[in-house]
Amino acid sequence: MLHTISHGTRRPGIPPALIVHGLYGSARNWGVIAKRLSSETQVVAVDMRNHGQSPHLPSHSYTDMAADLAAVIEHLGAPAAVIGHSMGGKASMVLSLTRPELVSRLLVADIAPVTYSHTQLPFIRAMQAVDVGAVTTRGDVDAQLATSVDDPTLRSFFTQSFDLASRSWRLNLDVLAAEMDKIIGFPEISGVYTGPTLFLSGADSDYVTRDHRPTITGLFPSARFAKIPGAGHWLHAEKPREFEAAARAFLLA
Repeated sequence: MLHTISHGTRRPGIPPALIVHGLYGSARNWGVIAKRLSSETQVVAVDMRNHGQSPHLPSHSYTDMAADLAAVIEHLGAPAAVIGHSMGGKASMVLSLTRPELVSRLLVADIAPVTYSHTQLPFIRAMQAVDVGAVTTRGDVDAQLATSVDDPTLRSFFTQSFDLASRSWRLNLDVLAAEMDKIIGFPEISGVYTGPTLFLSGADSDYVTRDHRPTITGLFPSARFAKIPGAGHWLHAEKPREFEAAARAFLLA
């Protein structure tokens, strides 16, 4: 089963919340938001397959990722409110469409159920190029990544997935590269999820557009849409308080 980090305790009548990170992320990235939301109910953050302390496996399809999430919710023993960002948002959507009985409500953070044209391969190549034998600090990792990744915020995010003790990545970079077409895509699914659904986007992001809305509402007929001003794709990191407030209001509605 996936590695999880749990915060808080279950409250009567309030389902637990499951947080599902995006590509290259981890449960630890969501620690502050998860702890704050746990004042309302139990909040469980997962490491997705091929990330963090979860198993490194030979596939990275959304069908497989949704099955992983289903196993976690079944272990919790109750339907859960699910919050998924980016890749985690797609996995959460597939879970909701294929196992709707496990999802009490769904918050999708800055992603749509569509195939995107961009690729994340350059970042994988940059991480693969790091000479791990020359690394003694995270600063060493950052310095090597700086030769091909200009954004210091992204470099800092990537270095969180480097394990200094073993001098290795907690990411299964080879599989993520091989499965990139699946990651930027979205599987064909005939199901519909009718539960409460919020598509929460960064106002400065172009990941969820008005052109996507017919596809979204066809799969999620109860979908509502909201934006966080001044935030891009990493809305939860850029505007954590605003994200927390929106998530709290949705979870308790």
